[in-house]
Amino acid sequence: MLVHVLLYDAGQDSEGIHSLEVSGNTAVLMFENRDDADRYAGLLEAQDFPVPTIEALDREEIEIFCRQAGYEPRLVESGFVPKTDEDRLLLAPPSANRDVSTWQESEPGDETAAPPTGKSSDLDEIRRRLEGLL
Repeated sequence: MLVHVLLYDAGQDSEGIHSLEVSGNTAVLMFENRDDADRYAGLLEAQDFPVPTIEALDREEIEIFCRQAGYEPRLVESGFVPKTDEDRLLLAPPSANRDVSTWQESEPGDETAAPPTGKSSDLDEIRRRLEGLL
């Protein structure tokens, strides 16, 4: 199943995936619906966040990447309706973001963190395998 994730500097050595802190864990959002990912990216841009690229990737590959990086994958299903404040973070970014001017050097748990050292090659490998399927 393809999901949509938000990437920064897609295809570059400094590529990073959008993440946020939820209940003390670093979560990577996977959107089932492209429109939800587009809307979330627009909300980030409205908060003067760097504009992410939306990529459709295999859900299982993202979940593997998250496990290896120590992140928690969070699926935002089509028609998702938040029931808690935490759930609302899956549809709209928090009003206060961390400084992203140096996100490439960020530590895990930052609002936007580059994959830990060596993990960008994992994402590159995932991308190559997915491109091979097409």
